Amino acid sequence: MSNGETASTLQPFSDSTPAQRYRAFSFARVGAITSNTLTELARLKVFYVLLIFALVLIGSSIFMAQFSFQQEFQILKDVSLGAISLFTSLLAIVATARLLPQDVEDRTVYTILAKPVPRFEYVVGKIAGVVLLLAISTLIMSAAFLLVLYMREQAVLHATARQMAGAPGEQLADALRAVKSSAFNFDIFPGILIIYLKACLLAALTLFVSTFATSTIFTIVVMAFIYFIGHLQATAREYWLQEHGGGLVTRIFLAVVALFFPDLQAFNLVDDIVAGTAISLGVFAKTAVLGVFYTTIYTLLAAFVFYGKEL
Repeated sequence: MSNGETASTLQPFSDSTPAQRYRAFSFARVGAITSNTLTELARLKVFYVLLIFALVLIGSSIFMAQFSFQQEFQILKDVSLGAISLFTSLLAIVATARLLPQDVEDRTVYTILAKPVPRFEYVVGKIAGVVLLLAISTLIMSAAFLLVLYMREQAVLHATARQMAGAPGEQLADALRAVKSSAFNFDIFPGILIIYLKACLLAALTLFVSTFATSTIFTIVVMAFIYFIGHLQATAREYWLQEHGGGLVTRIFLAVVALFFPDLQAFNLVDDIVAGTAISLGVFAKTAVLGVFYTTIYTLLAAFVFYGKEL
């Protein structure tokens, strides 16, 4: 986005005095930055490439299994939810990593902050734009996944009805109920929400890393390490507790590590969804709160570091 476009978008907020502009948090200013960020990210070619990849993977998953309908539905859900999780994570990292460096390189950040816009509002507007992009992407992929799942369910239902045309009514009804229970369960929706919250967490963490990183590539490389460490953290934590005990110092150390390397494995509910295991309200609430907590903390840390950053 050019400096002129950004300046014209934020112009309405430059009419008041500096004291008035900094007096209170302005949702209007944050909304303008969010809108600009979302428009800028939607133009990224990598966004469309990754989105097409995810949609193709979800659609092609119906050809990956020619087994019983239970196995077919399991593979369909496993592949599709895995694709949604992988895509949203990649998009969160790649899209967020370029925000601050690109604005500095294009000098857009100087135009925005010269209005002046508080740096905290600038950071909040940036992360809000990414969060909106992730929400749109997640909704598109989820709709595609549910459509494919519904089509396969209907196909299996029709095939089962034809094969059991001469069977007793109760036996046919039981068979159809078995197909429906294997194809769809309501735990898919909280599972998708947890995948989205995980992506928001990664976006906020990426923004935090980018505030002191030297380049976009460096941010992506660091986030790649954090991503893999986050998925291995639970195993490493169990090993450490077995080897060194559960003393106060050990637990404090593990808490500090968990702050910088969040336990991403805690957000992996795909296996339970595929297996048909019900996700309890307690597990869902705990995971959702964890995602919101980490996203908030990393956003505040990013704002704190960016506030002291020399521009």
